[in-house]
Amino acid sequence: MSSFDPIALECLAAVIEEGGFERAAQRLAITQSAVSQRLRALESQAGTVLLVRTRPLRLTTAGQLLLKHTKMLRLIRADLARDLHDLAPRLGGALEHERLSIAINADSIATWALPALSALARQGLLIEIIADDQDFTHERLREGQVLGCVTTLKAALRGCSVSPLGFMHYVAVATPDVVRGRLAGKPLGKHNFDALPFIAFNQKDDMPGEFIGKAFGLKNVRLDKIFVPSSHGQLRALHSGWGVAVVPQMLVRADLAAGMLVDVCPGTRLPIALYWHCWNLASGVLDALSDALKKSAAEQLESV
Repeated sequence: MSSFDPIALECLAAVIEEGGFERAAQRLAITQSAVSQRLRALESQAGTVLLVRTRPLRLTTAGQLLLKHTKMLRLIRADLARDLHDLAPRLGGALEHERLSIAINADSIATWALPALSALARQGLLIEIIADDQDFTHERLREGQVLGCVTTLKAALRGCSVSPLGFMHYVAVATPDVVRGRLAGKPLGKHNFDALPFIAFNQKDDMPGEFIGKAFGLKNVRLDKIFVPSSHGQLRALHSGWGVAVVPQMLVRADLAAGMLVDVCPGTRLPIALYWHCWNLASGVLDALSDALKKSAAEQLESV
């Protein structure tokens, strides 16, 4: 099999990363027609369809494999740039930086993960963080969209290594006014948890239902939900009295201590185990990413 054109591969990646042909063309500084031509040439070389032109665009299995191949090539180039910079700073600095994608759940982004990556970002590593629910980030890795992910999945994916990071403990909180008004000053219980809405990340976020099920021994919990797709956005909604939210304890520790928020279900914590998955490749850049995340997690997450 002849080598795939790296320019065409980057074109495929741009279409997926930008979410369409027009934005991919803008990013690559070419016409939409040129984007289509490059993809047709790549599909011809692969001998199969790579992209299903639906809304949103969807990669076929072959397309996922080529996207993963493209990400691997980026990682190789990033390793080369790093090694050359160590040997000859002037030459290594002249190489084009490679954007490396990882998937992290929003609560980790809002708490412990960003500080872990700060040193690498300051060194010039271009990192793309894709936010998703912790139960679904591994699908991004499986499809080749990212080179690593923080997820609740314990078993290693094919071709990947996995490392335990620790536990994030979740608590149910609301403002004192919400507790006094909507809960009549009482803690959250089996007979009043449906008295007010729960703030969730999106339709995939079942954290509130999981928390209530554990707290009160219930199955098939049904809740009224308000969707706010941001951890800090949920915090603002909480302070504005929108309802109850099940959030990382480390995110609201200061607000609880100051009395700005109230633990509405005292004594109940929902521990969520997190794991770091990444491609099983020999890469200095990938090792640096992995080590940074694991070090920060060891310092800030709990072991049980």
